[in-house]
Amino acid sequence: MQLETLILKFQQKDEKAFEALYNMYSDSMHGVIFNIVRDNDIAEELMQDVFIKAWNNASSYSAEKGRFFTWILNIARNAAIDKTRSKAFKNSKKNLDAEYFVDILQNSDSLDNKTDAIGIGKFVSKLAKKCIEVIELLYFKGYTQKEASEELNIPIGTIKTHNRNCIKELRDIVLK
Repeated sequence: MQLETLILKFQQKDEKAFEALYNMYSDSMHGVIFNIVRDNDIAEELMQDVFIKAWNNASSYSAEKGRFFTWILNIARNAAIDKTRSKAFKNSKKNLDAEYFVDILQNSDSLDNKTDAIGIGKFVSKLAKKCIEVIELLYFKGYTQKEASEELNIPIGTIKTHNRNCIKELRDIVLK
């Protein structure tokens, strides 16, 4: 079944379409969410919530505004960032075990394998170092522009410009 037809059926509340799209995108969504929340159980829960939210708001998706994958990816990213900003999440992370820090140290220099399941890692790696840093912080680790500015010790206006230019460059590479 073609993707456009599948999405149309999804919007018409077809459960088989939901299942097909879930199978297509769940690994990618899980990877993006996990890179932000760094907890597999929370990532699983959020991923399910994302698909339910997409299901409930399927009528708001418009192909003219962008790809379905991008639409659902933004829902996932926003849900994960919202979760990390919640008081309950912050409180649960006050007493972290050593495994959490070992994982951060091992993964901080490269994109997570599950995130790369969507194949974007090979495109991001072709960008300049400054672009890789900005995209990794903003899109794969869930930093806000202000947090990325502080982390990279770059003015926030420069972060915004790099972000815009790097995404444009990434789009050009992907669409070649």
